[in-house]
Amino acid sequence: MRRPRSLAVVAMLLAGAIGVIGSTQTWIDVTLNDGAQQTLAVPGSDALPVLTPLSLAALALGAALSIAGPIVRYVFGALGLGIAALIGFGAAQIVFSTPVSATAATVTEATGISGVDAVGDLVAGLALTPWPTITLLAQVVLAAAAVFTLVTARRWGSSAGRKYQTAAASGESSRPHDAIDSWDDLSRGDDPTA
Repeated sequence: MRRPRSLAVVAMLLAGAIGVIGSTQTWIDVTLNDGAQQTLAVPGSDALPVLTPLSLAALALGAALSIAGPIVRYVFGALGLGIAALIGFGAAQIVFSTPVSATAATVTEATGISGVDAVGDLVAGLALTPWPTITLLAQVVLAAAAVFTLVTARRWGSSAGRKYQTAAASGESSRPHDAIDSWDDLSRGDDPTA
């Protein structure tokens, strides 16, 4: 069943890529009540600090899933579900409640004022861009791919690593056994004299 494997891999890679791209984009435009009504752009990596590392982990999971063995597929499916839950929860908080704490790092860097209460007093308005919603939808795709992996992993067939096995490892030989093969046998822990 190559198609389910490909579908799960592509979905995980897509969700991870959207997360990485989203971490560099503006998530929130913050208007400060500083007399000049200064507007600051809050990138996704500041609004949700776990976004970049977990999105990179999702990319790595997607890539590794393409060659993973049967047991590892279940582990990767569970990890993908966990990553989707963590990023999705953070993105959902920003989409549905737009907390001032998501802007604190950017406002503190620009003004030198720290503390959520102090930053909250300085913020006059918050405007969301589409990126938190896009990232949230990408995490829904990641969660669906992870569940799909957990449900269908058993039927995916053998690992892609089998095609890279040597003829000697698979028991086939196209030439007679020589002294070099004997040394190779010893290196693997096999006694060629037995």
